[in-house]
Amino acid sequence: MIHWIFNDIIAFFVSILLAGIIIPQILLIAFRKKLFDEVDERKIHKGVIPRLGGIAFFPSILFSFFIVLGFSLKYYGWETIGPYMDVLVPFFFMVCAVLLMFLVGIADDLIGVRYMAKFAIQILASILIVFSGQYIDNFFGFLWIHHVYNWIGWIVTAFMVVYVVNAINLIDGIDGLASGLSTVAFVFYTIIFYQAGQYTYSLLAAASAGTLMPFFYYNVFGNVIKQKKIFMGDTGALTTGMILIFLAIEMLHIDDSGLVLTYNPVILGISPLLLPLFDVVRVYLHRVVRHKNPFLPDKAHIHHKLLALGLNQRIALIAILLGSMFFIVINMFLSSFLNPTFIILGDIFLYSITNVILSKTIHKREKRLGKKLCD
Repeated sequence: MIHWIFNDIIAFFVSILLAGIIIPQILLIAFRKKLFDEVDERKIHKGVIPRLGGIAFFPSILFSFFIVLGFSLKYYGWETIGPYMDVLVPFFFMVCAVLLMFLVGIADDLIGVRYMAKFAIQILASILIVFSGQYIDNFFGFLWIHHVYNWIGWIVTAFMVVYVVNAINLIDGIDGLASGLSTVAFVFYTIIFYQAGQYTYSLLAAASAGTLMPFFYYNVFGNVIKQKKIFMGDTGALTTGMILIFLAIEMLHIDDSGLVLTYNPVILGISPLLLPLFDVVRVYLHRVVRHKNPFLPDKAHIHHKLLALGLNQRIALIAILLGSMFFIVINMFLSSFLNPTFIILGDIFLYSITNVILSKTIHKREKRLGKKLCD
């Protein structure tokens, strides 16, 4: 329905306004209370920078989503979103799951939380997503599998929730990277859900994209000296990751009759998340092969490699965002006539070849400069 276009636009700008108001207040409090990100040899940034930007995410998204949805239901009626109980019940569970991520993220950013404790909370949140009824029950031809038993779908869903949440958290290594990749994904989901007639999901994606815009500005263009720069921290990464995987799973349940072309739902859901997902697996294997603790941080992520080539953060950011957009566009095109297994294998091959080329180029540069540039 046409009015949902305006709903998405309004939610987008309301969330921009709210996050734009909240983030400067977080900066003010953080500097008054000396709540800074610690600087060490692994960190790329210099100077003291608060890492509490993610505190603005959940309130901004929640307020803009529900205020616009509330007005829409009041003036247009429940029929505008179809069988509303089937639509809204998953959102109740999603809000609870995101709230868990939000709270554990705040605790970790302020005082630190043990990894196993965070992992346990993530599993609990994944169980809530499964209980919402929005779980993976069909692979749509990936690995030549279609419908699966419910218990298999529950396990796969829980795994994917934990996987994506951690992937978004771990990719957050240079200014604007996690928020930029997430914004690309949210904008993509907004468009696809709107075209498919899944208006509430489109609204959630639009509100999420808008919330990240002010943060992206402060994170990328903020001046450290003027105390205008901020990081999202675990609060932002965990919150964003949970909403992303919730929307990605819902992609498996959309009615594609409203889309211009027929696309594979698995490809629609997973393509915007491929770079973070590939990166976390590659880094994990990289650490295991070198007999390092796979859960301890290092400088082996894709952005570290681009920086080791001599690129600055802005160029590295643009390169990765363009890479994500490339995967989305090419995968959508191929999904109309190619099995998703071949598409994902092709993505893995392309990503692997790119990393091999980067590693060889970095090695040559290290030999020329006589120093180690990347793990």
